[in-house]
Formats: sequence, structure tokens, C-alpha cells
Amino acid sequence: MSAAVTVSENKKTKKGLIPGIVAILVSVVVFIVPFVFIVLTASKTQKEASLLDFSLPTEWAFVENFKTVIATQDYVIIRAFINSAIVTVAAVAIQVVLGAMVGYVLQRRKSKWNPVINLFVMMGLIIPPAVVPTIWVLDGIGLYKSLAGLIAVHVAFGLSFCIMLFRAFVATIPKELDEAAVIDGAGPLRLFFTVIFPLLRSTIVTVVVVQAVSVFNDFTYALYFLPGAGNETVQLTLYNFQSQGLNQWNLLFMDVLLITIPPLIMFMFFNRQIQEGMTAGAVKG
Repeated sequence: MSAAVTVSENKKTKKGLIPGIVAILVSVVVFIVPFVFIVLTASKTQKEASLLDFSLPTEWAFVENFKTVIATQDYVIIRAFINSAIVTVAAVAIQVVLGAMVGYVLQRRKSKWNPVINLFVMMGLIIPPAVVPTIWVLDGIGLYKSLAGLIAVHVAFGLSFCIMLFRAFVATIPKELDEAAVIDGAGPLRLFFTVIFPLLRSTIVTVVVVQAVSVFNDFTYALYFLPGAGNETVQLTLYNFQSQGLNQWNLLFMDVLLITIPPLIMFMFFNRQIQEGMTAGAVKG
């Protein structure tokens, strides 16, 4: 009897290994192989990189390419990293605070306006951004071609996602905590920031990482809403190594590699917290 059970368990284990192996192979093909290709191409000379072959460089030029990319257009990539960092930090901070506050209010305070607000939140996820009207609004309030305007755009277009995540997690927090804090004399702001906000840690980490990567990697918003010299973000520096007659693939891929490293580091360090935050509100306890 025990032998039959052992054989059955072994079969189940083998069946469970197959999907895992397939998932690993797919991940290697989708993520690892392109990243290796980027590193190899960024390490080649211009002539060899133009072939776009998946092969080791015959002459390693990684350091030379790195220095060239850094020094291009009077160190524009450094200014671009500073601009991207300012936009990312400010936009994500505002999204976290506003998203958490709105999500908490929508979950805790039921009113006749909740369906209307929920509709607007869903519209923010579904309806694509309109470039020309947004430019008209930004120009009218004096924020067009400014970092503040780009921050406002990212906050507006990313807030719906944050609200839905925070609202789902707030549903798992017992209301008795709110009642106990009110009995102790806590006002609305003190209740939220000293009792509720610290409990949202896993969701906050998820929002910070996901939205930071999204804002940092943004290309279209920066292209449309922040044009002009001196306003470059990291994604726009890719234009520096492309022209009608010549593509400097070695420098272009080196730029891509430098841009990829910060988001990659964030995902490596906060992968577990991201998973916890995304599934926190799946089961209401």
C-alpha cells in the first residue's frame, strides 16, 4: 500500500516538474537571452555591432563604449538620469499618498457617490491618454515643457491603478482598528497616517516599484509633454545614437544597458514584496 502511494506521489512530482521546467525555459528565452544580447552588442566595436549577430565580440570595447555614451552631448545622459530621477520620485510619492488616501476613503465610507467615483477610476484604466488635449491643458496652466507638468501627467494616468490596489488591501484591514483609534482621540489624518498607512507596507512597495519602473522607462509622455533641449529623460537619450544614415548600435545598446540596470535592481530586491502586494487583497480576511 505504501509503495503504491509512493509511486503515485512520484508521478505527481514528475508531472509538476514539467510545467516548472517549461516556465524556466520560457523565462530564459524571453528575458535572459535578450539581456545577454544587449550586453554582447554593447561590448563590440561599431563595425562588428552593425552585424547584429548573437556572438562574442572579437574585440572587447565595453569600457570605450561606456565612456563615449557618458560623454555624449556634454554628458547629457547624466542630466537625463537626474531629470528622470526627479520625475520618478515626485510622481511615485504623490501616487502613493493620494492612491492610499482615496483607496481608504472609497473602501471605508460608503455613499451614493461611490459608484460614480469607481466609474471614473475604471475609466482611468481603460481610456487611453489624449495627447493634444493634454498639451492644451498643460500649456493653459503654464506647465507644458516642465518637469512639474510631466509629473502631473504621470500622476493623473497612473493614479487609477494605485487606487485599485490600495482599496483592495484596505478591505483586509479590520474596521475595529479605525474605531479604536477614534476612541483614543485620533482625527482623520492621524488615523490614516499613524494607523492605516503603516499597515499598507506591502502594497506601498508594490506601487513604488511598479510605478517607478513605469515612469522611469516612459518614452512617449516625455517625448510629447517635455520637449526641448535640457529636458531629456533617459529614454530620450536613445535618439543620440540614431540617424538617417548611420545607427551606432554599440553605443545604442550601451545606453539601453545603462537604462535597464536601475529597474532591474529594483525588481531583484523587491520581487517578493511585489508579489505580496499584488495578491494582498485577493482574499478578504
